[in-house]
Amino acid sequence: MTAPTVPALARPGFDAELAEALLTIPVVHPGAQRHASIAPFDGQPLVELPYSTVDDVDMAFDTATQAQARWAQTEVAERRRIMLRFHDLLLAHQDECLDLIQWETGKTRMDAMKELLGVCTIARHYARAARRMLEPERPLGIVPLLTKVTIERHPVGVVANIAPWNYPLFLAAADAIPALMAGNAVVLKPDHQTSLTALYAVDLLHRAGIPRRVLQVVLGFGPELGPELVERADYVMFTGSSAVGSRIAARCGERLIGCSMELGGKNPMIVLDDADPAAAAEVAVRACFDNAGQLCVAMERLYVMADIHDAFMERFLSRIRNLRMSAEVGWAADYGSLIGAEQLGRTAAAVEDAVSKGAEVLVGGRSLPDIGPFYYAPTLLTGVTEGMQVHGSETFGPVVAVQLVDSEDEALALANDSPFGLNASVLTRDERRGQRLARRLRTGSVNVNEAYEATFGSTRAPMGGMGRSGLGRRNGAHGLTRFTEEQTIAVQRGIGFGTPFGMEHDAWSELLVKGFRALRRSGLA
Repeated sequence: MTAPTVPALARPGFDAELAEALLTIPVVHPGAQRHASIAPFDGQPLVELPYSTVDDVDMAFDTATQAQARWAQTEVAERRRIMLRFHDLLLAHQDECLDLIQWETGKTRMDAMKELLGVCTIARHYARAARRMLEPERPLGIVPLLTKVTIERHPVGVVANIAPWNYPLFLAAADAIPALMAGNAVVLKPDHQTSLTALYAVDLLHRAGIPRRVLQVVLGFGPELGPELVERADYVMFTGSSAVGSRIAARCGERLIGCSMELGGKNPMIVLDDADPAAAAEVAVRACFDNAGQLCVAMERLYVMADIHDAFMERFLSRIRNLRMSAEVGWAADYGSLIGAEQLGRTAAAVEDAVSKGAEVLVGGRSLPDIGPFYYAPTLLTGVTEGMQVHGSETFGPVVAVQLVDSEDEALALANDSPFGLNASVLTRDERRGQRLARRLRTGSVNVNEAYEATFGSTRAPMGGMGRSGLGRRNGAHGLTRFTEEQTIAVQRGIGFGTPFGMEHDAWSELLVKGFRALRRSGLA
């Protein structure tokens, strides 16, 4: 294969030989059309990617389907050993992986490290929990002792995982891991901008012991390959926009196959009047500006109670102004780049629209070409009203609207006034007060005194959205069992349910009623 095209630029940490090796993984035909991905740090081509065709997608699914049956027969204990090896490989090669993530996404090394550790957490969790989640269940049958019921779980077959660019390592691996642990094959389509990072995860999974035929990769643009993936899959996992997710869900419904989706969010943070201003400001900076706001669980709406407003805002603005920025691989930066020109344009347009309609910029509100071609300053707006793009639509960038509120109930009403329901945050010194308010928020997850890590990183608990924010849940038992089909097997012993020979129907009915009353009194069923 031809070596990736790399401009004659000094690119510390980018390994062209590694990139070339990774490009042997995807299913592409000889002479495939190539498209360059762009490095956010310098805006120049990073690598030329060979793109898969519709025929390549068919080949990937045919290969995965043939391999899946044998993989499903692999003992769960062996799958566990493979996932733990993958965990260890990822930690052993963390520097190589972090370099790749930074070059492809432009994010800070700390954001990249959170992504890597998140994958390790998922791998460790399902390696240890899969046996329990997949073992047969034996619920009580309709007639205790006489009806023996077993619930078996079978893999669905081949799972299509359509992953986005913002967390290319995590979102490629975190959904593939439970699908594989459940005995499925996976066809992964990463975003074209961050394909190398996804391929790196696949390479480590192969090296850990996942058969290459069981985990296939196709590369290309979503609008071209996405429909083909949905048509061939037995189950679809999609992370992306609500608009695209709706179309995929509709087609999955037509095909009567399962799907789960993490979609958009317009996440609220409520700063209660008893919060510690300094601690709240520290959480808020991460909540709003981690990964330059390109995070589905990031906060884009802040509701701050009047009694704490000034003290909080003073510290919050100070922290924003002191964020360190640098377009380079390494630990020097607190704040990274947007992914590319399109994302920069969308962010700038949203701010310009708000300002033209009366919003005020408290900090930021401009691009930062002196730092990097796609950097946009972390931006805080006030005076945002209905009719502005940033009011109800997800910006998916470093733009946050702050609003003073007079009461907890007002904050709650504003927070819930959204078709989205992915994540929320409540900041308070009173844990019980925070939990009470959290229960009233219509979001799939709520972090009290944190941004998103507390819920997202707790892999034993489900994570997902309500409303326009998605279907199904990652993590927890459902994160794995969604990739299975349940089968109920019931064995009837002794007497059955038909009227016994020689007995009249009314007499048999009366006997059944007596039996039901006895079961009611016993509490057994």
